[in-house]
Amino acid sequence: MTLDFIDTTFDFRTDSAGKDVDIASPTLKRFHQLLWSKPLPNGEKMDLSDAVKNSYLVYESKGKIFYLSSDSISNSYRNTKKLSHLLLGLEDEVQKFQQIGNSIGGYIIFPSKSEEKGMSINQSRGFNQIISDRFDFTLECIRLHYLGGSNPLEEVLNRNSDYFKLFGSFIGYVKFFLLDDLVNSSFDSISFFVGTQNFKDWGLPKNRDEYLQYLESSVAFTKKRNKRIQNWANINLDKSGRTGEGSVEGKFTYTGKEFIEMINRSATTDDPLI
Repeated sequence: MTLDFIDTTFDFRTDSAGKDVDIASPTLKRFHQLLWSKPLPNGEKMDLSDAVKNSYLVYESKGKIFYLSSDSISNSYRNTKKLSHLLLGLEDEVQKFQQIGNSIGGYIIFPSKSEEKGMSINQSRGFNQIISDRFDFTLECIRLHYLGGSNPLEEVLNRNSDYFKLFGSFIGYVKFFLLDDLVNSSFDSISFFVGTQNFKDWGLPKNRDEYLQYLESSVAFTKKRNKRIQNWANINLDKSGRTGEGSVEGKFTYTGKEFIEMINRSATTDDPLI
């Protein structure tokens, strides 16, 4: 049974029948729909529909259709042969990483296709050895995209520029998807999971210490994001969680400006973020 309320402890592996969580978990799709069907910074509501055949989630704005898919922002590299020697004896650490990473804080949505042919953002960030499927490096590319700067994902981000324009700015993008804990307070630099990135080397951890730091930092970020997500849901979603068929209707009562204010309030709590 798919949940109609946000539970940041839910492990999406439990309802995906051993298949790819991004595709097979109905609860993950529902959580994406509930969380991201809300006002954009310009006040327009990003109303996500799951009623389009052969599509994950779809948003239509001013005649333009955005086809969106789920993507994990946590990669343990358990199946990466180049790192197999680093994972020896770390079964417990990797298991914890995967458990946390399979909660909603470990997922985001990206465009799955654009009008121009080419790999998706999901495919590109996994294929590019400099990015190596790291979300912190991906977010740095997105930051540079908003600044008009060169980056390893420049081609695919440019092809999907209309999507990123929906959020107005890098700050708007970060706040919309509750990614605040991966940037500094000025939103002008990324808090990398391990090391820094000048995009001159591959993104995989180079030794065991770097790998452990990567795991620890990624888990800490996902926990913090789960806290932000739960706070936001508690404030902005009604208790029943009931919605219209195929899209979220009437759940949110805030304009774009009020939404940003709500995000800021929901991030302020006496409870620790982790």
